[in-house]
Order: sequence, then structure tokens, then C-alpha cells
Amino acid sequence: MGAAFVAALVGVGFVLAGLHPQRLPPEPPRVSQGAVRSGPAASTAPPRSGATPASRTRDRGVKDLITGPVLAASPPTSVSIPRLHIFSRLESLGVDGTGAMEVPVDPAKAGWYHLGPPPGSLGPSVIAGHVTWNLAPAVFFRLSELRAGDLVDVERADGRTAVFVVTGVVRYPKSEFPTRTVFGGIDYAGLRLITCGGQYVSSDHRYTDNVVAFARLVSSHRTHPRGAGSEHEHRQEP
Repeated sequence: MGAAFVAALVGVGFVLAGLHPQRLPPEPPRVSQGAVRSGPAASTAPPRSGATPASRTRDRGVKDLITGPVLAASPPTSVSIPRLHIFSRLESLGVDGTGAMEVPVDPAKAGWYHLGPPPGSLGPSVIAGHVTWNLAPAVFFRLSELRAGDLVDVERADGRTAVFVVTGVVRYPKSEFPTRTVFGGIDYAGLRLITCGGQYVSSDHRYTDNVVAFARLVSSHRTHPRGAGSEHEHRQEP
């Protein structure tokens, strides 16, 4: 995990508070055990047969700690969720002048947090999108309908598509957003899809909660050319 990502994690305030991103405290909030279990738990590679604890510590390399497939780093270009008929080109998201994480400018597009790992690389890659815009459905309007086992495809600039399987979908109050669970280190190539959820408070122009879908890389393949209708930035069934 790069130094830039770690530095940004400390100050990032990613809660997608409607049209107004909210900044979290400088130190990420403590995550309860229940919240940690709600997301994908990190696991440790099994020890090699016959190795003693001391030798495992001495001989173990980074690759021994990685579980599942990992791809070389390449920036993503689009995300699609086949079962929900969602497709979006991706904006690039960083942090604003206050240290808060940026949100997509176009409500029909999702955005990739470029200070974190790209999808398919080791670590938690984050893609975010609005649920509504002026109360009209936006790109991730149906994200809460995801369920464990659904697939998410992320096309990358290197011509490969990373395929992720959803392991869980959790709704968190914005005041208890689990920064460490979402952005913290993991031993696999992970993906987090984030949008707003819960009740919409019109006086604040924001939702009370965040919806986070957790997924992990299961395979990849060469990206197939899209048909004539692929230029639509956002597709979903009513």
C-alpha cells in the first residue's frame, strides 16, 4: 500500500453525504467487532508443512501473505454490474482542499479513488457513485440490491477485465462510517462499492447512511469490445 494512500486515509472523509462530502476526524474511527465481521474478513495463508513458527516468520515473503489472485496495477476505465444492468465509465476521485474525499461530478458516472490501489491490485480498491441526484435515480441507485455471489466487472486500461464476486453488502450510519474496514489493509485484491442509503433528510440534502458492497477478485480476462450501445454511460432497468 503506497504512502500516498496511507496519508490520504488518515484525512479522508468518505461518506458521500448527498451533494456535500463530510470530513471525518483526523484519526479513523474505531470499528466495532460486529462491523468488522459484516465485511469480508482478512485471512492468513496456511503455514507450509513442517515449518516451525520461527522459520515461517523468517522465510515468509509478501507473496506468502496474499490470498487469491492479484493483477499488476492498471487504472480502471469502467465498472459494470451485470445482474443490475449497471454500466459506468469512471471518473477519477482524489481529496479536496479540506481533506474530504471527492465525489463524482456526473451523477450518471461512478468514480474510482485513485489514491488507493486500482481494481485487481492487492488491497481495497474503492469505487463510489451517487444514489440519487435532485431525487432522480443516479448511477448506483440499485446498489443496495446487490447480494453475495453477484459479479462486478471492472475494465482496466491494460485491456483486461477484473472480475469480482460480492461477499457482502452492509449499511452504515454516516456518523459511524468504518473507515478502517473500508480503506484498511487486506491480504487480497478487494473492491468496495459505495453509495448513500437510508432515509433522505431534505433539510440537510443528504442521506443518513452509506451502503458499502464488499467484493474480492476471482478472475480476469481480456476485455471484449462493446457493441454499438456501449457508449451509454449509465444503464439500468426500471
